[in-house]
Amino acid sequence: MACKFFTFFLLSILFTRFFGPATSQWLARLLGNQGEWQFLRTSIGISAMHMQLLSNNKVVIYDRTDFGSSNLSLSDGRCRIDPNDSFLRRDCSAHSVMYDPLTNTIRPLMVQTDTWCSSGAVLPNGTLIQTGGFNDGDHAIRTIVPCEDDEGCDWVEFPRYLIHRRWYATNQILPDGRIIIIGGRRQFNYEFFPKQFPSPVNFLNFLRNTTDENENNLYPFVHLLPDGNLFIFANTRSIVFSYIQNRVIRSFPPIPGDEPRNYPSSGSSVLLPMDENQPLVIEIMVCGGAPRNAYLSAIHGTFVRAITTCGRLRINDQNPTWEMETMPLGRVMGDMLILPSGDVLIINGAGSGTAGWGNARNPVLRPVLYHPNEAKDSTRFWVMKPANRPRLYHSTAILLPDTKVLVGGSNPHVFYNFSGVQYPTDLSLEAFSPPYLAEGYDTIRPQILYTDNVIGYNQSFSVIFKVPKYLKMGVVTARIVAPSFATHAFSMSQRMVVLREINGVLPVVSFGALSLSVFGPSTPQIAPPGFYMLFVVHAGIPSTALWVKLQ
Repeated sequence: MACKFFTFFLLSILFTRFFGPATSQWLARLLGNQGEWQFLRTSIGISAMHMQLLSNNKVVIYDRTDFGSSNLSLSDGRCRIDPNDSFLRRDCSAHSVMYDPLTNTIRPLMVQTDTWCSSGAVLPNGTLIQTGGFNDGDHAIRTIVPCEDDEGCDWVEFPRYLIHRRWYATNQILPDGRIIIIGGRRQFNYEFFPKQFPSPVNFLNFLRNTTDENENNLYPFVHLLPDGNLFIFANTRSIVFSYIQNRVIRSFPPIPGDEPRNYPSSGSSVLLPMDENQPLVIEIMVCGGAPRNAYLSAIHGTFVRAITTCGRLRINDQNPTWEMETMPLGRVMGDMLILPSGDVLIINGAGSGTAGWGNARNPVLRPVLYHPNEAKDSTRFWVMKPANRPRLYHSTAILLPDTKVLVGGSNPHVFYNFSGVQYPTDLSLEAFSPPYLAEGYDTIRPQILYTDNVIGYNQSFSVIFKVPKYLKMGVVTARIVAPSFATHAFSMSQRMVVLREINGVLPVVSFGALSLSVFGPSTPQIAPPGFYMLFVVHAGIPSTALWVKLQ
C-alpha cells in the first residue's frame, strides 16, 4: 500500500508539473481511482427527503409529517398536536433533525405542519426559509437559524404566510436578498419572501403551457443569470424570465428528443461554474429524466428505461442551441452537484421508471463525474465506485465543506416500510469522497490558514494558504460555492464563481505560506449576498472550505 501511494505521489507531481492541473484527473483515472464511500449512520430516525447545509456546518434534514411516527422521538417529552394531520394527530416523533458532520451526531427538531415535497432557500443572514408543503403546511413558511450553541435552534412556523399553495415549488435567492418561490402543483404563478404589500398575483403562463397529462413541470429548474433575470426550464422548454417586469425576455428551442426532464420525469440541472478571470460563459446543463408517458406506464407496472442524454445550452450565444451528450448510464431522479474542482457529480437515482410511490426500478448505484471543460470528443464522463444502498425516490445529496458529498434518503413508499418490499425505506447517511480526496494527492492539497470573514463586491481580499508541495506551474484559484437546498433531484440556488485574481500567488515569508489575492464577485447578480464556502484549488485539488459572508 505504501508503495502504491508513493508511486501515486511521484506521478501526480510529474504529470501536474509538466502537463497542467487537469492531468490529476487523468492520472486518477489511469490508476483506477473511482472515489470512495463511507458509511456514516445506520439511521437518523427519518428519511432525508430534504437537506440544507447551514453556515455553522450543521445540516438541516427533514421528511414529512403525514405518515405516522418516525423512528426518532422528540426531545424533552414534546409532542406535535395537529388536528389537521391526515394520519396521526398526536405525534411524539421527530420529522426533522439537525445533523453535525463533524461529530456524526443528530438532534431532533420539531415541525408542526406538513413539509412534504416542499422547497427552501437561505437568506443573506444565514437563516433557512422553508416554504410550503402539503395539507395544513402548503401555505406555511418555516425558519431555522444557524445558532452557535445549536441547542437553541429549532423551527419557527408561520402557518398562513404564503399567498398560494406551494407543493413541488422551486425557490431561488435573488440579488436583493429576497427569495422567489415559483410554481407548485397547479400553481402557474410565483411570489416572494418577504411578502410584498400589497400582494399582487404574479402569473407565469409558461408553467401552464408546459403542463402535460403527467404534469412533468413540477420543481422547475430555476437559475439566476448574471443579468439578474431567471432561466426557467420546465418539461422540455426553457425561457429567460424577468420577475421585475413580469415578462418572458427570451425563449429557447426545446431540448431535443421531446423527453420531459421535470417531476415526475425528474432529471436534474446545474448552472455550470462561472469564471470571472475570463469573459463569462453562461451555460446551463440538464441531464437525465424519463421518456414521455413513463409515469403512466410505471403506474401500470411497466418501467421504461431512463433518459441517457444531457443537454448544454450557452445562454449568451447569439443563437443558443442545445449541445447533446450521452451519459454512460441512463438515470432518473439523479442529483447533480457542482464539486469544488468545478466538475459535476451525478449521483443517486434509478435506471428505469419515474418519481412517485413505487414507480422506479434498477437503482443506479454508480455516480458519474462529469468534466465540463474537457473537449467533447474526449471522455467527459467518468464512472465512479458503486454505492451499496439504492437511493431512489426522496433521496438527496449535498456538498460538505470538507469536499465530500453527504448522501441520504430513499423512501418510495407512502409510509415507512422496512420489510417485504423490493426497496425498503432508508434512514441512513453515507458520504462519497470524489477522486480528488485520494491520499496520493495529500502533498499537493492546499489548506486555507486565513481569509476575511466578510467579503465585498469587487473588493480585493487575500487568502492565506499552505501546501506541502507547491507546483509553480500548477494553477491556483479561489472559488466560492453556495450551499444549495436539495430535494427531488434538484439543488436550488446552487452556483459556483471562480474569483478574479489580482497578482497571482505570492509567498508570505513570515508564515512560510502563500497568499492569493482576489476580488469578490463583481455583482449580486453573479453571486447573491449571503454565506458561501470558499475553496482554494491547487493543481485541480481543492482545500477544505472556510465560510465567508458576501455583502
